[in-house]
Amino acid sequence: MKQVLSVLLLFCSCFAFGQSNNSPSTYDPHEIAITGYLQTQYQRAQSAGISSFSGGDFAKNSKDRFMIRRGRLKIDRADKYSSIVFQIDATQNGVQLMDAFIQLHRPESKALLFTAGLFNRPFGYSIVYSSGYRDFPERARVFQTLMPRERDLGAMLTFRPDGKFHFLTAELAVINGSGHSARDYDSKKDFVGNLGFKFDSLANKKLQLGFGGSFYKGSVRSDTESYFTSNGNGFFKNTSPDNIDWNAKRDYYGANLQLQYDNTFGATSFKAEYIGGTQPGVASTALITGPAASTSFSTQPNTDLYLRPFEGYYLWLSQRIAKSRFTALLAYDVYDPNKDVKETEIGANNNTTAADIKFNTLGYGMTCLVNTRVKLTVYNEHVVNDPTQLPGYMNDLKDDVFTVRLQYRW
Repeated sequence: MKQVLSVLLLFCSCFAFGQSNNSPSTYDPHEIAITGYLQTQYQRAQSAGISSFSGGDFAKNSKDRFMIRRGRLKIDRADKYSSIVFQIDATQNGVQLMDAFIQLHRPESKALLFTAGLFNRPFGYSIVYSSGYRDFPERARVFQTLMPRERDLGAMLTFRPDGKFHFLTAELAVINGSGHSARDYDSKKDFVGNLGFKFDSLANKKLQLGFGGSFYKGSVRSDTESYFTSNGNGFFKNTSPDNIDWNAKRDYYGANLQLQYDNTFGATSFKAEYIGGTQPGVASTALITGPAASTSFSTQPNTDLYLRPFEGYYLWLSQRIAKSRFTALLAYDVYDPNKDVKETEIGANNNTTAADIKFNTLGYGMTCLVNTRVKLTVYNEHVVNDPTQLPGYMNDLKDDVFTVRLQYRW
């Protein structure tokens, strides 16, 4: 029994190493297949009413909650020429469409795929990596800010050659740029590209290695006569009637790395990803909180744009403990929405706001694979921001979050 469990654990670990959302359950021809997962959880925050990237903000007078984090139902079908994927997310907040796309390919090969519809942006590793297989409860703050809900509408070409170059994946997509929203608020389209490499059987089949690079080339339409650009220690205001209907650059570049080594202590996995570039956001106000002011827009922003030079990254380390059901987790991520300004300068009459504050998060916890379908996760996030001159942000916010999650996958 222990040997069977060990094989199942290893299979799940290897499968998770490269599980992608932009595909059906299998490319083998099949009629309707139904898969999915349910994540139900309890959370306790350090203080009531905090803004959080661990499942969303807490209610004004609440610091603990039960919630359905994700309730995914995926339906797909495939024949020798094509496949279709349709996925919804049902939680206490209602039902939302997550994926709806068609893929076309040659009958004798899946090396070249054409995808059209609503799908994950092909940027980096964690965006496409399924939340049903990820050990860590959430994606890093930087990716939740720049690409909320991960998806967009458009078309994509994917090239995964057969034969000796099977380790290569190249993807290029043209998308609306407004994210999960069905409405594109300008006439421009954004381009996303990814080049990835994956080697599964190195060092006597004990080592798995993956790495790659990505780019995002897009824009955000200006609806006002003014916009702000960084001047090194704050923002400079640019005003002209010509700025109405002007498109501000939204450019990202990224790199990622994944390592997994099977050893006498179990399986050690290390994953890292970096992203930097220029993000058009807005100023933080009473109605738009600091983190939300630097997020990407699903509707036309009707206030002045702020062009922020940003950077962020995450480091994920997991250790499966010997041949047991347990995996220890350790994570660290950083998101600096304005790397040109120091935290001590924010709020110093230089047009900076709470949207420019840097946050870093230390996460740690453990998962238990109860069986091949059920997983229990216990995880704590310690979130830190440096003091600024802004009221409400002169000290580190009390916004840590503790999570206990139970997941069932079928």
